[in-house]
Amino acid sequence: MTLLAGGVGGARLADGIARAHRAPTQPPPTARSDGHPAVLPTAPPDDVRSEPVDLTVVVNTGDDAEIHGLWVSPDLDTVMYTLAGRENRAQGWGLEGETFTVHEAMGELGVDTWFLLGDRDLATHVARTAARRAGEPLSTTTARLAAATGVPARLLPVTDDRLATLVDTPAGTLEFQDYFVRRRHADPVLDVRVDGAAAARPAPGVLEALRDTDLLVLAPSNPVLSIGPVLAVPGVRTALEQRSAPCVAVSPIIGGRALKGPAADVLAALGHEPSALGVARMYAGLVDVLVVDRADAGLVRDVEALGMRAVVTDAVMRDRADRARLAREVLIAAGRQ
Repeated sequence: MTLLAGGVGGARLADGIARAHRAPTQPPPTARSDGHPAVLPTAPPDDVRSEPVDLTVVVNTGDDAEIHGLWVSPDLDTVMYTLAGRENRAQGWGLEGETFTVHEAMGELGVDTWFLLGDRDLATHVARTAARRAGEPLSTTTARLAAATGVPARLLPVTDDRLATLVDTPAGTLEFQDYFVRRRHADPVLDVRVDGAAAARPAPGVLEALRDTDLLVLAPSNPVLSIGPVLAVPGVRTALEQRSAPCVAVSPIIGGRALKGPAADVLAALGHEPSALGVARMYAGLVDVLVVDRADAGLVRDVEALGMRAVVTDAVMRDRADRARLAREVLIAAGRQ
């Protein structure tokens, strides 16, 4: 299975897929006559660690940035920490039990510490930066870091080349982390561009992962800021359009709102309807099935008029058990369970 992902929503669904694979074998769920989803097998305990799972995650790198002289890949790290079971569950990113001694000391020295980096998180960025300066491709570094961290899946940056998401605002063009973190995504968005995309090449293994998989999934990630940069790399969108495997997407918009981040506001600002239907229109021609929340059940007919099937469920991932449940429903929607 291949998952296209970015941000917290992508990381959580990746973890859910891994947990669904780890779940003990049980009879398939049976449909209920009252219209509610079937009862699904229980997810394994939080402390379960197991052998690798058949999952490749192709991750957005458009939000990568140099912070304090270190190369930071926020989406790769969020997916990596989450799949390793080490993420800070309260905030969705960073490491659980993190300390910030270096960050605090830098502030005391007068350094602008607008981008929060924990002590253990810094080790990841130091290792990545050293590898980068030595000429190692990001995909090679990512595989090494993921193995050392205990990630059970294969992580691939969408490209080894420079990719930079730029946000045009009334205040000027902002690099992604300036827009998202420093200015707390409060600026009105006029346009979003992915600098470097035209010249970028998919990282080794990306096109093969899209071509040879038995199932493609688009995570409930921001369609513009997370999935958009992945699709902007030449060859990726074409691979999805020419796929032989089924493709399922999970809407990140529920009841007209994003659970986390500025997805709804960005969609509206760029002329898209901020709804599950708006997401369906953006993915028309790329996906066969769109998973939507029960809050958007009234949109099913309009979604299916676009040529895809709509599956209604509880699309909110409140905890790790929810992640595995939603992942299994994605598999069921694709006919893989």
